[in-house]
Amino acid sequence: MAPTVPTVKLNNGREMPLVGFGLWKVNNDTCADQVYNAIKTGYRLFDGACDYGNEVESGQGVKRAIDEGIVKREDLFIVSKLWNSFHDKEHVKPILKKQLADWGLDYFDLYIIHFPIALKYVDPSVRYPPGFFYEDNKLVFSKASLEETYHAMEECYEEGLMKSFGISNYVGSLVLDVERYAKHLPQTLQIEHHPYLVQQDLVDLCKSRGIAVTAYSSFGPSSFLELDMKRAQDTPLLLEHADIKSIADKHNKTPAQVLLRWATQRGVAVIPKSNNPTRLAQNLDVCSFDLTKEEIEKISSMDKDLRFNSPPNYGIDIPIYA
Repeated sequence: MAPTVPTVKLNNGREMPLVGFGLWKVNNDTCADQVYNAIKTGYRLFDGACDYGNEVESGQGVKRAIDEGIVKREDLFIVSKLWNSFHDKEHVKPILKKQLADWGLDYFDLYIIHFPIALKYVDPSVRYPPGFFYEDNKLVFSKASLEETYHAMEECYEEGLMKSFGISNYVGSLVLDVERYAKHLPQTLQIEHHPYLVQQDLVDLCKSRGIAVTAYSSFGPSSFLELDMKRAQDTPLLLEHADIKSIADKHNKTPAQVLLRWATQRGVAVIPKSNNPTRLAQNLDVCSFDLTKEEIEKISSMDKDLRFNSPPNYGIDIPIYA
């Protein structure tokens, strides 16, 4: 029997599962099956994005589960993201509708501004997903402000194309800036968050504003090894860290479960992924045990302010965290 996953109440009254399935780096040829199997395992939140290039296949997995009566649409919490190339206000709604059509949905439960970066528009018929570069490995920026993009998101929210909306990869100063112009505060902020990058001040800032925080890359460098990122290759793996393994042994859990529980016990949602049925179930079952206050503090003390998902680490000259 699948574990009961707690939810976090968003500032618009809706409930979001505290544990979900992340679709970043899920291969197209396995994606539909992975989503379907994750639903069968008990996952209800799926975190996708235009940039992941697998929204059609993700939607196929969802449709199969719904058609078989495993879930109803309203049981699921589907998340997607607005890519940088579509920040101009006239492009926000059309690309949102394209993404909904790719998923086979009428609405997203949560739609997020992926990065605080506005790039020149690339027509989906030319290249999709467009990636960072406009052409010939050249970065070309749009003149759209974050405020312009945000207001376009609010219009889509009020129209019902998304039930909630949020931001991602924003730093504290940008969260404070959103307050200056928002008609509706964002419901969530999604950030890189693991013991090497705790960002406690940012988490606390969001908590004081009623903005829920979702962590991505909860296992730190492990998420980036397959991308051949040198910074990840040079960093000791959290999953093999002696302190994490010791805490895991004490609770008869895996290191991955401890890392996820460290986040969820502090009210931060997580979106791990796995293609292994055992680990898939284990990752979902991370709210059935509690770490001690001392264990949480010990894990948090590993903070190195070490960020992996920064554009310059991919050779992209947009130092948004400088």
